[in-house]
Amino acid sequence: MKSIPITDVSSLKNELNKYRKGKKLEIPRFNQLARMAYLGRLVMTPLDPEDASCKSFLVHVQQPEGLAAHFIELDEDLQDAILILDSEQSMAMAGIMQAGVEERARWLEELNQRDFYFSAFYRPREAAGAAAD
Repeated sequence: MKSIPITDVSSLKNELNKYRKGKKLEIPRFNQLARMAYLGRLVMTPLDPEDASCKSFLVHVQQPEGLAAHFIELDEDLQDAILILDSEQSMAMAGIMQAGVEERARWLEELNQRDFYFSAFYRPREAAGAAAD
């Protein structure tokens, strides 16, 4: 087994702290990630679940599927990527993900209650009279 000698422990600690703090994304990349979050295509897990002071998250980006894959543009380096996001952007991403889930659930509930037969076959009298003329 090969060992790597560590000569500067403080620089190693600084590098580890950079990873623990996570990274802020630029606005266009954040928006792309937010679209994936809204669609439920992100998997987020705390970077260090045993350390309460570490608020960063590991984020796995899954590629969009189905109809979304035709409309959503995602940079190549974000496809199937694993990122370390800082706490602020991670919390924002979690909120966006929650909003997407709630909206899809609401849409599905409305779809389940919708009466397609009535809207497809009912003709108001004015429309029926105009169609007969």
